[in-house]
Amino acid sequence: MNQRCGWCGNEKIYQDYHDQEWGEPLYDDQALFELFILETLQAGLSWITVLRKRDAYRAALDNFDAEKIAQYDEAKYEALMQHPELIKNKLKMHAIIHNAQCYLELKAKHGSFSDWLWQYVDHQPIINGFGRLSDVPVKTEISDKLSKDLKKLGFKFVGSVTIYAFMQAMGMVNDHVSNCFKYQPNH
Repeated sequence: MNQRCGWCGNEKIYQDYHDQEWGEPLYDDQALFELFILETLQAGLSWITVLRKRDAYRAALDNFDAEKIAQYDEAKYEALMQHPELIKNKLKMHAIIHNAQCYLELKAKHGSFSDWLWQYVDHQPIINGFGRLSDVPVKTEISDKLSKDLKKLGFKFVGSVTIYAFMQAMGMVNDHVSNCFKYQPNH
């Protein structure tokens, strides 16, 4: 059996996410937007709570189509709030719509969400080599700066801790611990 990072526990959904997605460099704007929205939903919750609802969010949010989400009206918002599988948080639900609008503005101005994000690490993943899960930070100077810049652009639920989790998930930072089979110091 492969040794994994301790945070993913014994649940298959968590292990599959760890093994196939977490820490893998992601450059596709659409995939990044989906992950970004999911990470902002995590604030104050466990990641597995959001992960279990990912398919429901894909279905409810037009497959994370930012153009469509940015146009959602009050009736659509209310329908989402009544959806039995989604997290019932009014501020987060409004933030999904608002962040889709901010995302489209960022893309219109900078061309690519991916390029804009990856510039914070000179377009190369940061490969950390922490020996223990307890050594992994919850935020860094880079996540502080990215969080601040996202807030300036109007994004919501983008505190530094949330943004660092996003950076880890999208592979901008590889924080697989050194005894994890996914840790690859030469990449």
